[in-house]
Amino acid sequence: MNNYIPPFKINNNMLSLVSDIMEKIGKLNSLNLDKNPRLRKQNRINSIHSSLAIENNKLSYDQVMDVINDKFVIGPQKEIQEVKNAYNAYQMLTKVDPYSIEDLKKVHGVMTFLTIEESGEFRKGPEGVFDGEKCIFICPPADRVTELMNNLFNWMKE
Repeated sequence: MNNYIPPFKINNNMLSLVSDIMEKIGKLNSLNLDKNPRLRKQNRINSIHSSLAIENNKLSYDQVMDVINDKFVIGPQKEIQEVKNAYNAYQMLTKVDPYSIEDLKKVHGVMTFLTIEESGEFRKGPEGVFDGEKCIFICPPADRVTELMNNLFNWMKE
């Protein structure tokens, strides 16, 4: 692990931006956000809808909101399950250790419940990112994922 070098260099501009972000987070944390739970729920629904849309989930914002509010929604069962899973994963985020691979796998298991075979574990096969039929990124081989994830998490802990 001592020989791992991230693919970027930390510079003064980055440190300044991180400092600004942390200051803003501090100001937000000092607010009592429980005063407006409706706004937080709307933001969570918007975040879930946007994130799943990137993954090709076709449910509308209103459908996502209805799934979260336990209303009947007509749509592909897998896409409805993805919404339920994302909502449940959000619910557990404050209870996980961001430096734990096992907690990452738990959240992954919740996020992919009933939607993929390798739910809660690292993939065992090839994977890529596609733009239509064109592969625009080939992921590292599956047999390297555990090592690479361990490197990443060890680096984060340092």
